[in-house]
Amino acid sequence: MLRTVSHSTTDRRQTGRDPQNSGLSPLAETAPQTLVAHALLLGERMNTIGLEPEEVIATIPLSFPVGDGGMASLFRYGAAVFVGVEPERQAETLEGLSSRISGPERTPDEETATIIVRPDQDEQITPGGAIQLREAGQEHLLIVADVLAKSVALARDERRVAGVFDAIEPFANILAAKGRSPGGQRRSILRLIGEALLVQHRVSGRVAVREKPDILWDRPDLERLYSRLEDEYELIERAEALDRKLAVIATSTTAFIDLQDAARSLRLEAIVVILILAELVVASFQLLGPILR
Repeated sequence: MLRTVSHSTTDRRQTGRDPQNSGLSPLAETAPQTLVAHALLLGERMNTIGLEPEEVIATIPLSFPVGDGGMASLFRYGAAVFVGVEPERQAETLEGLSSRISGPERTPDEETATIIVRPDQDEQITPGGAIQLREAGQEHLLIVADVLAKSVALARDERRVAGVFDAIEPFANILAAKGRSPGGQRRSILRLIGEALLVQHRVSGRVAVREKPDILWDRPDLERLYSRLEDEYELIERAEALDRKLAVIATSTTAFIDLQDAARSLRLEAIVVILILAELVVASFQLLGPILR
């Protein structure tokens, strides 16, 4: 079973302990260690209440050892991140989580990152896009898991917002070509508004892209690593781009609804005028009828 005790590189040299038995992921003194981080967005929400692994690394997000030297982190907004876990063990863990997923995705969004551990070099993003760390301690891997989980959640929302834009385009084309709002599409437009509101709720509420992970309260020295990863995956920029697109969607759909409401009001006013004219005609016949006879 994976140990939760970690020691610094200096401690290991001083005590002479075997790196294979001293932390979350052993560090090789002579060659860089390579880990693979795999993030998946499984659904809308994940219920982690009552989930009690034998050993817990962190509670927010719920993180625990998996396999030989690996770690899994589960996020309540539906993301799961595995670091250093074989595909077979990932599949076993995901199968056990299937009943806890609300609104499961048919094809989960995925993101993979390579982690290279080099104790003698600075923590950075390599030219090849790998995440270079000084050590593969639990706190470091929790930072990586947080960023990957947010990134994969943003990817799902970006895809859905793009779908909403594609759905709005035909309405805009009709408005541009005919100079009037598309009739009989009110319910479809309302669905688009609902989809946009859901995306906005996820970005601002559940995922909380702009909030930093709780581990930084205990390890403020890791804030530099988080900032580098946040910049590399453009979390803030992507969230702001989503906000701008959602604002455009809200403005467009509101304009369509207002145009349809105006057209409906005009039709109602025309019907009222016709009814008044009909009543006047009937009243005129009633008054003039005896005279004409």
